[in-house]
Amino acid sequence: MKVQPAAFFRTTLPLDLDALALLDDPRYHSVWLPDHMVSFWPDSIWTPEFTDLAEASPSPHRHLDGMAVAAAAAALTHTVPLATSVVDTVRRHPVMLAQSALTIDHVAKGRFILGLGSGETENVVPYGFDFDHPVSRFEEALRVIRALWDGDGPVDFSGRFYRLRHARLDTEPYGGRPPAIWIGASGPRMLEITGRHADGWWPAGAWTPEHYAEMLAAVRTSADRAGRDPLAITPAFIQVCLIGDDDALADIVQAPLVKAFLLQVSAKTLADHGFEHPMGERWRGFQDIDPGTLTRERIVDFLARVHPEAVLAMVPHGSPTRVAARIKEFVDAGLRVPKILDYGAMAGVRHAAASAANVRATEDELLRLCGQS
Repeated sequence: MKVQPAAFFRTTLPLDLDALALLDDPRYHSVWLPDHMVSFWPDSIWTPEFTDLAEASPSPHRHLDGMAVAAAAAALTHTVPLATSVVDTVRRHPVMLAQSALTIDHVAKGRFILGLGSGETENVVPYGFDFDHPVSRFEEALRVIRALWDGDGPVDFSGRFYRLRHARLDTEPYGGRPPAIWIGASGPRMLEITGRHADGWWPAGAWTPEHYAEMLAAVRTSADRAGRDPLAITPAFIQVCLIGDDDALADIVQAPLVKAFLLQVSAKTLADHGFEHPMGERWRGFQDIDPGTLTRERIVDFLARVHPEAVLAMVPHGSPTRVAARIKEFVDAGLRVPKILDYGAMAGVRHAAASAANVRATEDELLRLCGQS
């Protein structure tokens, strides 16, 4: 299986639909569209005091509906597959996900990938959604979606979270094949579910090539037990990195929003890399982030405690050549569709302006290392 990079398309304001023309290219395996209510950056440091990005956008949370933007992208592109990365099964009922995915896939003429996950606190809890038993809810939602797509006629379903009685979804899949389902998963239960149900997989975090290989092995073992072809599940990853020469990198790792990346990392994971977490030993990473309630006082204290070396320990960093060499180790561990996400863009307007070229140079070097240049 060849290695092919994916592209990201921002689903925030200002929405630049014209940029899709540059991404509708065989260079990319697919274009990934996030689906969030809010971003991971705390409100308290999205101010001109901490970043000049706050002068370009008044809020980091100007998110649009990922499924709606995917439908627009489907109408404006012709070649590249489009994937949500990822839609949770808490905020959207699986019946509506099943219908919406079929709709977008018809508009895209078979190019839509329904990327799903079990949800994140920040997008669920503040809005009053029930976030109890998210993994069990997720698996049941998958069963509902598949039942509606695969059923011949009305569907009855009686589960713990969802009930269908004589439910119809007579819209046939485009070309006779339903959309692919990719799953964002890292925990043992989610990896097992991925192996039984998914066509593709993203880990929510893979901090070393060995970690990636271990999770991929769990997915493939589950697929094999379920009588599926383990190699038919596409291994993907959003690879966060910091791209720049030594001078740029020294500036980037001091930026508050870049330091804030550690909020997405659990205390246990950071401890495994030899560092104490500035948020304390019980911090669970992105599941503990609520950007509206992380006060300025707490975040300023957090920033003062962040060691730049801790940030660098968690992500590939350096020149495009160096970052590509590190990502190649993930390829050797099984990765086939990398999205190279340069977090250095969060260091400010100047670094953001250089980010796209840095990412492309890293992609080119990675493809060269994989013998595909």
